[in-house]
Amino acid sequence: MRKFLSVLLSAVMIATLATGCGSPKTQDPTTAAPQQGNNEATTAAPDTGNEAKPVTLKWAIWDKESTPYWQALADEYQKTHNNVTIEMVDLGSTDYMTVLATELSGSGTDFDVVTIKDVPGYATLVQKNAIASLDDYIKKDGIDLSKYAGVTDQVTVNGSLYELPFRNDFWVLFYNKDLFDAANVPYPTNDMTFKQYDELARKMTKTDFGAQVYGTHYHTWRSAVQLFGVLDGKHTILDGNDYSFFKEYYEMVLNQEKDGVCRKYSDLKTEGLHYSAAFSGGDVAMMNMGSWFIATMISNLASGEYDKSLCGNWGIVKYPHAEGVPAGSTLGTITGLSVTTATDTPDEAWEFVKWVSGEEGAAVMAATGNFPAIMTSEAMNLITGLEGFPQDAESKEALNVSNLYLEVPYAPNVSEINSALDSYHGSIMSGEMSIDDGIKAMEDAVKAIK
Repeated sequence: MRKFLSVLLSAVMIATLATGCGSPKTQDPTTAAPQQGNNEATTAAPDTGNEAKPVTLKWAIWDKESTPYWQALADEYQKTHNNVTIEMVDLGSTDYMTVLATELSGSGTDFDVVTIKDVPGYATLVQKNAIASLDDYIKKDGIDLSKYAGVTDQVTVNGSLYELPFRNDFWVLFYNKDLFDAANVPYPTNDMTFKQYDELARKMTKTDFGAQVYGTHYHTWRSAVQLFGVLDGKHTILDGNDYSFFKEYYEMVLNQEKDGVCRKYSDLKTEGLHYSAAFSGGDVAMMNMGSWFIATMISNLASGEYDKSLCGNWGIVKYPHAEGVPAGSTLGTITGLSVTTATDTPDEAWEFVKWVSGEEGAAVMAATGNFPAIMTSEAMNLITGLEGFPQDAESKEALNVSNLYLEVPYAPNVSEINSALDSYHGSIMSGEMSIDDGIKAMEDAVKAIK
């Protein structure tokens, strides 16, 4: 899904700060990352004949071959840390966090840095005492957490932070310009209420046999519908006592299904139609999806995997929002790094975490077409300057986020809550339960979990 734009890396060279290592390491840890903007830079130890001992950092990742930013980060870090070798261990993306938790529960684990894929998995590792609190390092090095747009607050556990994010994906609205042009309908804008969005989707819908155009599209994920309800910053999926704020969005989507504005959930489940195939097929006017799909669109159009005549003229705008909610409010997911409690070189592991999650690491991520957790002006320019990125002003402005809320905030039992909401979302969307009954079942299930 999140393909790396390999042809672009050669055009972008990242200038990194030279960062020194702390105490030498004898066991295999993970990578190392540059420091953040206003932090005081450290320098490599001077050549006094007593150089730092070689250090190998063992780093847990997934899908190494299809996600080349792993290698890009490792290569850039090693350029300025000559004594450090980054050893990546690919655990695969299927059940990655479960596999990682199993690995870290063994007494002989030798991982130094681990990648955190999701919040439920993060909660598990914190509870297992498998990853270390970063509080002392953050304080010592003066890390400015405000640069992470508030997401670190949402993964703080009892006042402590156990990961720093280096990647951040957020939801935007993709649209097919050719379909709008053919219908002589103005493009969507960066400031649309849900009412305006629904009206626009209906205006773009064509139900003619053989010339079907869907005004919008929703993937089968729960997040494609429920996240609309938490854009106000007042509600989260953890609100087990009352999920009534989901109701109006289920009503909107199910009414759109009934009127042919979007494909039916039950059909998508039966056919197994992926959202990328739906949008690239050229009969979907709009689709809410994560920013990771930007890199997929660019690379697949460049390679010819997607037909340019069907979806080559595309753009993005900010997520729709409820009345009274600022435009640019959206939901996001983070990918972070943690230092294991088993490492025998925590200082070196921290230096890598700090570099990857800082501004130097952000530049590497942006150069590969991915969104860093710290969105600097340099990173923004790198992304919008990628060949194939839509060059209209609205698409560029769509990347400016006003409020970012995590799809899944931290809670000790968030994995169980997630599962319950997923289950009853499917029941509502498939028609097995009414909206009211499904929401009541969600509330009862989550109350029992809490």
